[in-house]
Amino acid sequence: MVIRTNQAPDERQLAIITQQLGRPPKGIEAVTATDSHGTPLVLRMAPVVEGKPFPTLYWLCSDVLKIEISRIEAVGVIKSLEQQLQDDPDFLAAYQQSHRDYVETRWALMSDAQRAEVAERGYTEVLTQRGIGGISNWQQVRCLHTQYAHHLCGNNVIGQWLDAHYQVDACLP
Repeated sequence: MVIRTNQAPDERQLAIITQQLGRPPKGIEAVTATDSHGTPLVLRMAPVVEGKPFPTLYWLCSDVLKIEISRIEAVGVIKSLEQQLQDDPDFLAAYQQSHRDYVETRWALMSDAQRAEVAERGYTEVLTQRGIGGISNWQQVRCLHTQYAHHLCGNNVIGQWLDAHYQVDACLP
């Protein structure tokens, strides 16, 4: 079961995130999804981390989900999804809407100070034109992990497809 949140991680969650990442986390603004035990699944990241634009708003940190999605990627699902995007205009339209929702949400979640920093550093175009996972071509799929992270926190057609075809959501407690 996924629980959507939007809170700074507590000490327990920070320890789990550090273990999940294998290093102390940088740029976390909030835990945006947890499992039923409060274990972080998805993190919301700052738009700029260590002076550079962070490529993704939502970061999938769950070891269970990372392994499951890597297994799915390994069988070539990205290529078949890209073919489906070419063949199915409705699926492509829904996918591009997922990107628009993502970009709009990222911009809306930024504070005025963050928007000013983004503008000052010349990153406005990057953070308003690039979609899920920092991708510029909205007819391609770069990474199922970033798609699924967005799915758990927003409206993402690829994540919905993964649940429907691979039951990714069933691997969560």
